Amino acid sequence: MNTVVDKKKTSKGNLTTEGHPKERYLFWFELMLRIRRFEEKALMMYGQQKIRGFCHVYIGQEAVAAGIESVIRREDGIVTAYRQHGIALGRGISSKSAMAELYGKATGVVKGKGGSMHFLSAEHKYFGGNGIVGAQIPIGTGIAFAEKYKGTDNLCVTMFGDGAARQGALHESFNMAMSWKLPVLYIVENNGYAMGTSVNRTSNVVELYKMGLSYDMPSEAVDGMSPEAVHEAIARAAAHIRAGNGPYFLEIRTYRYKGHSVSDPAKYRTKEEVQSYQDRDPVKMIEVKMLDEKIATEKEIQAIKDKIKIEMEEAIDFAENSPLPHPDELYTDNYLQKDYPFIMD
Repeated sequence: MNTVVDKKKTSKGNLTTEGHPKERYLFWFELMLRIRRFEEKALMMYGQQKIRGFCHVYIGQEAVAAGIESVIRREDGIVTAYRQHGIALGRGISSKSAMAELYGKATGVVKGKGGSMHFLSAEHKYFGGNGIVGAQIPIGTGIAFAEKYKGTDNLCVTMFGDGAARQGALHESFNMAMSWKLPVLYIVENNGYAMGTSVNRTSNVVELYKMGLSYDMPSEAVDGMSPEAVHEAIARAAAHIRAGNGPYFLEIRTYRYKGHSVSDPAKYRTKEEVQSYQDRDPVKMIEVKMLDEKIATEKEIQAIKDKIKIEMEEAIDFAENSPLPHPDELYTDNYLQKDYPFIMD
């Protein structure tokens, strides 16, 4: 049966937050704060022209990464789009190697060759960071096929934005994944806007989870400003997938506080709209909740803040003092088919 959650039933007030241990709240807070401070530093360094090219920050969407990582295993894969620094940090990629990559340095997670949009780490089962809109959807489907072929009970979290939900590759992937019952968790991070156009101007279907229903794929909407709600939805989906039942589709409703990229002033939104989401800021809300409900002490919270502050300072220092890639690196890490008729020695 399809699991369909109506928009009215996904409000924060109707989602249980009971049963989450203290350690999980501390984990959520630390990861969300790490992402927030990393992205703020990235914007600052971009303003100083230390970081060049495209840069899409994850500020406002941190609860999505936190809720995913408190459920899935390290053996599970993740593939996502170009707004991907936060997801990479959640996978365990260090702030140092992530910042060095933004700087284009040799010590970056992909040796300075990928930049902001193309992180990748096989060690962390993190498969990008993809600059082509929607390209990660069939990639994630393929990774899930590989897990099924190998007989594991691992899954692949395949993330994309509401703009990428318009790509034809999504429908091809959904059809294939359901036909073969692949272990793939599709997540659309619906932050309301593609590059600058709202969802309701680009589709007749504005409740995006309904797109999965035409494939009989279990689908639901989730409050993406709450790590508790994201965690609980991911847990339901992961249990369904690991039981061999095939794909699951989550529309996680979130919001980016900044523009689409650093060059976007986001004038297509009102200040009131942005403020309405900032009033539910997941980083602040978790801190307040932990203090109000005595889940953690001010000392414990301050210790995390101090730790993250030092970590970001060290990441900037590491990136600043790392070398640029050697020119010979142009010829490494390239796919080469030696028997191709036009390849010359």
